[in-house]
Amino acid sequence: MTAREPSVVVTGVSTGIGLATARVLAGHGVRVFGSVRNPADAERVRAELRERFTPLVFDVTDAEAIRAAVPVVADRLGGETLFGLVNNAGIAIGGPLIHQPLEEVRRHLEVNTLGALAVTQAFAPLLGADRARTGNPGRIVNISSVAGRISAPFLGAYAGSKRALEGMSHSLRRELMIFGIDVIIVNPGSVVTPIWDKAEQNTPSRYAGTDYEPMLERFLERALRSGRSGLPPEAVGEVVWTALTARRPRTFYPVVRRRLLNWTIPLALPARVIDRLIAKRLRSSREG
Repeated sequence: MTAREPSVVVTGVSTGIGLATARVLAGHGVRVFGSVRNPADAERVRAELRERFTPLVFDVTDAEAIRAAVPVVADRLGGETLFGLVNNAGIAIGGPLIHQPLEEVRRHLEVNTLGALAVTQAFAPLLGADRARTGNPGRIVNISSVAGRISAPFLGAYAGSKRALEGMSHSLRRELMIFGIDVIIVNPGSVVTPIWDKAEQNTPSRYAGTDYEPMLERFLERALRSGRSGLPPEAVGEVVWTALTARRPRTFYPVVRRRLLNWTIPLALPARVIDRLIAKRLRSSREG
């Protein structure tokens, strides 16, 4: 391989959307530098993707570990620019905000929002903020969520972190224009990933005895059904590839099944109308 092959850094490639994105990019001839949090995951993904994959072992909340990974990528690039950075690593733990532990809410912001910024700051020079590098500036793709635009109850910490990520993304895009680095948002809806298994483990039992207990149980059941019948994660990976390569990319790409019902209409309706629709569901859950 040569340094002229496109190289992309993807965070959170152990499972789910990150792993699927790594697979898709590798299939398009990209050298993927993927972040994992432990050596065992690094070996597992490397065994699958082989010469197309180089693991970077760091947690996105560990700025020092992120910075230590930059020379690994820089060495591969020589003096050329990085083709892309995909900020995918994230967490989602549900709960009613008035009861959810602040440390858990804070963790969402640390991982989903500040983690993406920490990785962006570390790799921005390779993307072209270092003007000494040759080649076209790279692109940043930030994986948000439908929740970044449409806030559901019991997902406030996640929705807040993703909305913050989107606001930050728009500012970054306008700041990085001087280097020619674009920033694009991808908004997946329900996707079949292990995040739903993790959600099931965080059962409503933590909120037993609160007014939200019966509603939260029903909400979680619906969310699990929706997630497990969602889009394959490779569908998001293909959209990431489009965002990285389109001649005139959009600023955001929704990846949503039944897009009219699950994206277009909810965004077009007044917030109070959405409130009333959700209130009906919550009342039925309470009465059930």
